[in-house]
Amino acid sequence: MLFRIPIVLMAILSPFHLSAQKVVELSLEESIRYALENNVDAKNAQLETLIAKATVIERRAQGLPQITGNVDFTYNAAIPVVFFPNEGPFADPNSELDVVPLRFGVPLSASVAVQATQMIFDGSYFVGLQAAKTYKMLTEYDRLKSEIDVKERVKKAYFSVLVNDQRRQLIEANLNRLESLLSETNALYEAGFVEKIDVSRIKVQRNNIKTELDKIIAATAISVELLKIQIGLPSEHFIYLTQSLDELDDLTDVQSLMELEGARRVELDQIRTNIDLVKLDLKNNTVQYIPRLSAFATYQRNAAAQQFGTLMENERWFTGAFIGGSLSIPIFDGLLKSARIQQNRVQIRQLENQERFVQDNIELEKFQSRLNLKNSLAALEVQAENMELAKEVFRMARIKYEEGVGSNLEVVEADSALKEAETNYFSALYDALIAKVDLEKALGIL
Repeated sequence: MLFRIPIVLMAILSPFHLSAQKVVELSLEESIRYALENNVDAKNAQLETLIAKATVIERRAQGLPQITGNVDFTYNAAIPVVFFPNEGPFADPNSELDVVPLRFGVPLSASVAVQATQMIFDGSYFVGLQAAKTYKMLTEYDRLKSEIDVKERVKKAYFSVLVNDQRRQLIEANLNRLESLLSETNALYEAGFVEKIDVSRIKVQRNNIKTELDKIIAATAISVELLKIQIGLPSEHFIYLTQSLDELDDLTDVQSLMELEGARRVELDQIRTNIDLVKLDLKNNTVQYIPRLSAFATYQRNAAAQQFGTLMENERWFTGAFIGGSLSIPIFDGLLKSARIQQNRVQIRQLENQERFVQDNIELEKFQSRLNLKNSLAALEVQAENMELAKEVFRMARIKYEEGVGSNLEVVEADSALKEAETNYFSALYDALIAKVDLEKALGIL
């Protein structure tokens, strides 16, 4: 009989902190949902999609009018000197120099301007806009891949906690059996019916079980902390698993699962989207050979004065405005664009090779996962039978010993065999559950 993880166990694992902990009860599906909202990888993948959405907006904004305003104020502490030949209208007969230094300008000047630019045609803009949308698709696929990985890790961690705790319960039951047997054997020894070696033999077995119990309690605590990390639950919280192995070890539908062809794996969508991005980069490098056309306009007001107090007078401000266009024609760039185009073509071939490789690996994963699950189920069936046989052997050995027709050595050996059979059974059960998760992932239905 399998039991849910008791709160008592976790109190043993954390006796001084349980009262201050917040208890979170989670089934397997609730753990997965919690992880999709709180796991670091899942949250970062969701945030990356927000970045991609903003990237699309950013790229679209580059094709809209760009308007800027400028306010400038200048104080000419020393008006620059302009030199003219010392002849003609600027000649200074009192100077012996062949040039005349003249200062042109005023101490104070200010300007207010509004500038607007508008892209009329730029081939890279439209390609970039399409690339931003494709990148947004890629982040969605990355998010899906992260969620699949999170689901896989959470399921395995959840199963690990349940199996470790079930092992702990079995070891405790085994220890109780040995304690009872030791008590009975001590009584028989004191009555002179058995030898000292019979008592010592059981004590050795009991001490070994105690050591193993300490190890499995530590392993259970570690698996609980690992589960907390996988679902994104703070370590100071207490987690209580509401489902047992009885509810989760339903392996009756595995035959239909192994016959499924599966869905398209998100890894293929990721690679195909990366190919699309490189093709867009190739297109962008190609359109760099096409001229770019843009328009611009500026409206400004300028003023100047000798003193600051008069600078803001209306009659000192004068209007200036101009409208124009700019045509940029690429002529020669030292074969830079040509080299980039060649790189893009090679990158596309690399990604296409990777796509075929991933497809082959997916088929291999399906084959391996089906075979592993088949073998795990066969091993589980054998270990289940062995455990039942070991229980029966221990029961008969105990009866024979109590009736005086068997030795306690038979009981100790039967108990050891039962413990090993129980351990092997739950190891096989864990392997089968993990193999099922691996097959679901390989089929793309996790």
